[in-house]
Amino acid sequence: MNAWSENAPSGSHRAEGERQLAAAALCAAATLALSGLWVCYLLVNLGSPGVKESAESLGVLVYGLPAAAAGVLVHAHRPGRPVGWALVVYSMAVILPAVLAAPVWLEAPPAPVRTGVLVFEAFANLVKVTLWYSLPLWFPDGRLTRRWRWYVAAVGVWVAPQAFSYASEPERFGLPNPLADGWWADGTALLNDHLGLAQELTHYALIAVSSGVMLVRIRRTAPGRSRRPLLLLLGAYLLWAAAQSVAYHFGDRWHWPTYWLMVGASVVWTGSVGYLVVRTGSWRISRAARRILAGLLVVALLTAADVAVVALLVGGMTPSSSADALVLVGLAFLMGAGLRRTVAWAVGLVDRLYYGDRAHPYQVLHTLAERISHAGSSQDIPETLCATVVETLRLPAAVLAVHTRAGTRVLARVGDLGERQHHFEMLHHGTVVGRLSVGPRAGEPVLDEQDTVILSSLASQAAPAVASLRLQEDLRGSREQIVTAREEERRRLRRDIHDGLGPALAGLRLRVENATARLPAGDGLRTALREVSDDLGMAIKEVRRITDRLGPAPLGELGLTGALGQLVASFDSSFDSSFGPSAGDSVDGVRPAVGADLDPSPLPPLPAAVEVAAYRIAAEALTNVLRHANATRAEVRVRVDADALTLTVEDDGIGLSADANGPAPGDPRGVGLRSMAERAAEIGGRCTVESPARRGRGTRVRAVLPRTTVAAGDPPAPASFPATA
Repeated sequence: MNAWSENAPSGSHRAEGERQLAAAALCAAATLALSGLWVCYLLVNLGSPGVKESAESLGVLVYGLPAAAAGVLVHAHRPGRPVGWALVVYSMAVILPAVLAAPVWLEAPPAPVRTGVLVFEAFANLVKVTLWYSLPLWFPDGRLTRRWRWYVAAVGVWVAPQAFSYASEPERFGLPNPLADGWWADGTALLNDHLGLAQELTHYALIAVSSGVMLVRIRRTAPGRSRRPLLLLLGAYLLWAAAQSVAYHFGDRWHWPTYWLMVGASVVWTGSVGYLVVRTGSWRISRAARRILAGLLVVALLTAADVAVVALLVGGMTPSSSADALVLVGLAFLMGAGLRRTVAWAVGLVDRLYYGDRAHPYQVLHTLAERISHAGSSQDIPETLCATVVETLRLPAAVLAVHTRAGTRVLARVGDLGERQHHFEMLHHGTVVGRLSVGPRAGEPVLDEQDTVILSSLASQAAPAVASLRLQEDLRGSREQIVTAREEERRRLRRDIHDGLGPALAGLRLRVENATARLPAGDGLRTALREVSDDLGMAIKEVRRITDRLGPAPLGELGLTGALGQLVASFDSSFDSSFGPSAGDSVDGVRPAVGADLDPSPLPPLPAAVEVAAYRIAAEALTNVLRHANATRAEVRVRVDADALTLTVEDDGIGLSADANGPAPGDPRGVGLRSMAERAAEIGGRCTVESPARRGRGTRVRAVLPRTTVAAGDPPAPASFPATA
């Protein structure tokens, strides 16, 4: 598995990860607060010299703040991944120089202060550019190997002259630059003269190296689930690089278009980082991490509120400066009074975002109780419980099974459990009556403690309802056992009579006829033997009639595969012989073209009850097609999987009826439909009829029959369940 998709560490490593998350969130919150102060400072000083120049740098917030948010997300979802710090530091290196430059533009401080700001800006540019060239190297595992650390250090040395050269320009912040003369200026000028062209050319080489390395890593190590977001991240980075090149070459001519192009491309890249973290990561983060994210959200809300109020005050919403002061005092009071509620709202929002309703266990139980109260019957409760578990807890699958005398029976299934399953026993009066099984979320090997508590509560709440359903399932299981045993015994009798008594009678008749042929024509014994032969012929016919009543003759002779093939051929328009009494006549005398599709072919051996039900339902459905559908085409499809046989008979005829309620009372189709439904239900299956089925025409009969049934003589399944969570 790709290291990026590994789960968060535990124990001391998790505690260290939470400390790093807190530190990263603190840095992001400080950067956010300083950004808000920068905006407020510019709003208060609107119209002053230098405001316009400083305001042109506000665009860095559009991609600097998302980079900080992406870094905090990395720390929350993947504790200990250094790429989170790389993103946070990049954000600070982008934003803080512009924040410090704002008062320099407006206040014109003395030369030492300007020098300090210029030096800080130079070092921030060095960090920013170095990190930018190396960002793809941190993926897909979120770390730098030892050899790539040396490469990043070499890149920093290479870009240093270019980063420090901006600090030696003749004029900065609208004033003479203190660093324009002396060793700093001479050194940067010398380096630019010798390295300027080479640095411009290596710009593209550095991008190609880092992008190529990331692409190779994706192809070698990234699993299929995380490969797409990683490729999206790489594409966004290349788009960002292209936008910067366009801004560098054409920025003087088309300043604002190229500026916003670069801003938009950088936002796409930082957004792709967040998408990668969420898409390939686990939503299971610690409660402390959720609280830290909630605190960062509160800081963002307060900063936005401060900026909005300052903008309103600057816009002349109050009549005087005294009123401005009153508004600020009122704002401070409201923030203090509403801080606790705001924090609670932010915590609830983050909890709901990550954990859904499982952050509030009583809400989950309330939702389940509400849905059960609106359920149409007790039979709907299992499906309601599984749907509630999947929807409210955001789990991939849930299965509810009940233990009966005939074994464990599945009452409802939503989603696919997969290989890793967690089971929760349902106890009623000290007896295990059922089991709720769930699958963990993608990327989570186990359920966390909060999930376990909620699911245990849900299982306990639903246990009485499942206990009542258990009695119904026992009754249904007993009926299925009787039907299964009956059909198995009929198959044995049919086979014994067909293979034993039938051939014996036929052989005896042949011996009588041979003895008769040897006697003279006028011998009285000859006449008596002929009468015995005729009686044996009638006995053979009776044996055939009895075997036909024990089950469909084609099943005993050809098996289900051959019997269905013969049945389809007898109804197909290319079959020339008569249909026989069960086929009847078509509506207009024209038979439809009937095809068959079996998967697998031939079909595997099945219990007698399943084979008989499938054959009878197919025969009844084709008879209805012939007699009532006025169809030109029909198809019989049979699919057998590990659990069930699915039979589908579909035609392109006129459908059941113009009335949505189906055939009218007395319609012979109604008897056939009930017969098919009863045959499926008596062995634990179901049969449904849909019309129209295809482009406003046709009928689809679909029967789902359990592949395995429990015979009356079989011992019941043990009462114990697999290990529970």
